[in-house]
Amino acid sequence: MVRGLYAAWTGMVNEQRRLDVISNNMANSNTTGYKKQNVTSQSFDDEFTVRINDNNRDTTSKYPIGYMNLGVKIGETYLDFSQGSLRETGNTYDLALSGDGFFTIQTTNKQGETTTKYTRDGSFTVNTEGYLVTKDGDYVLDTNGERIQIPGAQTAQNVAFDQNGNITVDGQQIATLGLASFANPQALLIYGENMYDATPAAGLQASNAAVHQGYLEMSNTNVIEEMVDMITITRAYEAGQKMIQTVDNTLNKAVNEIGKV
Repeated sequence: MVRGLYAAWTGMVNEQRRLDVISNNMANSNTTGYKKQNVTSQSFDDEFTVRINDNNRDTTSKYPIGYMNLGVKIGETYLDFSQGSLRETGNTYDLALSGDGFFTIQTTNKQGETTTKYTRDGSFTVNTEGYLVTKDGDYVLDTNGERIQIPGAQTAQNVAFDQNGNITVDGQQIATLGLASFANPQALLIYGENMYDATPAAGLQASNAAVHQGYLEMSNTNVIEEMVDMITITRAYEAGQKMIQTVDNTLNKAVNEIGKV
């Protein structure tokens, strides 16, 4: 294989994967509590090349030529958990977090299995039974891992959430939001529906995030930055295409012109 073709191909594949990540970030630029992804590029390990079976030298020995690189690859895909801006909505059950922390959510899959997930999306509401739920109907949990039911949610005159997550109805405290934080948030797995699944490596711990009632945390995606990165990726991809065309033209001349007898 011609190394120039292979190196150009790895570069184009790498840029395509970077573009996929950026496209997903831009598609979620208006998603509440969304945390953008970033990627790093990494070259393959250099290979030490040697010359063998050289007729001008001792054929039993190998003579070093130097190092060569075989291309580039995605080094790491990671989440950026930086704080998003807060947008005021005035809605009673819209909650936003400032600082490190996640809301604790109970989900049930199609097999009926109940698991705990984590999210920064605080666009909550109450169902017909008065339980605090996400917009998809999953239950929000308190500090004891129990579902939060708000007495008389449909008629209560004053439902308040303080910055510590304490919930009061008409001045009477009923529960405290179950907020979680992680020592290593990069170990969280993207579950879908704007939620995360915790692994043992994440290191679950208590959160000191502040709760803001009547606000929503917006996505931390900067559309302008993503568009600039997209232009950079497009140019790098085009450079890979031109390299392949150049090598192809060189091979064509070598075979069809220089190679003629």
